[in-house]
Amino acid sequence: MTESVFEKILGDSWDDLGGVIKQHYFLRPHSDDYICVSGVMSEVYHSTIAKFFLPFGMLFGAVVPYRGRNVPIDVHYSCSTGDANIYWDRVFKFSDENHYHFKSHMEHTKDNEVIEFVRFGVGMRLRVTAENGAIVFRDAGYIWRLFGRDLPIPVGLLFGKAYVEERPVDENNFEMKMTLEHPLFGVMFRYAGAFTLERD
Repeated sequence: MTESVFEKILGDSWDDLGGVIKQHYFLRPHSDDYICVSGVMSEVYHSTIAKFFLPFGMLFGAVVPYRGRNVPIDVHYSCSTGDANIYWDRVFKFSDENHYHFKSHMEHTKDNEVIEFVRFGVGMRLRVTAENGAIVFRDAGYIWRLFGRDLPIPVGLLFGKAYVEERPVDENNFEMKMTLEHPLFGVMFRYAGAFTLERD
């Protein structure tokens, strides 16, 4: 059986992940694997300063432009038979009429490093580790893929550095949090929530 995308990324550290984390990162490259997890974001936040950068972030589909508490969310994870990437569609349900889709895809580049791409070839390099059962993503800089080349771009000067983790609670539940923190302006964006992995 083909190993999952994240087994390849993490290598031997894959075994350090909690069971519920492994269960929704089982997706294999060049497959039609798919899973959806549902939960509630206790907070979706951006700072007052971050509002000035929202138009730029929204152009590239790189930020969630709303605030809210106790926001239902579905996260769709999928692969494609045509490549080895993982595709995300995070659906924030701010109201019955306002469902905000935050879409991206993640490409493994080398060792434990991936790039998460949004629109127009803009991507965030991330280093992936397994820590005390959790999967952790740490910002390693932004790039713009142009004509097949990855050019460093200083997006971090606007939004700061990202930190993401998904941490197991028990065999069916996990918590996640994301922060974008600027060295001068503090936390620009953050969200956190709890999820349940439904088992058929």
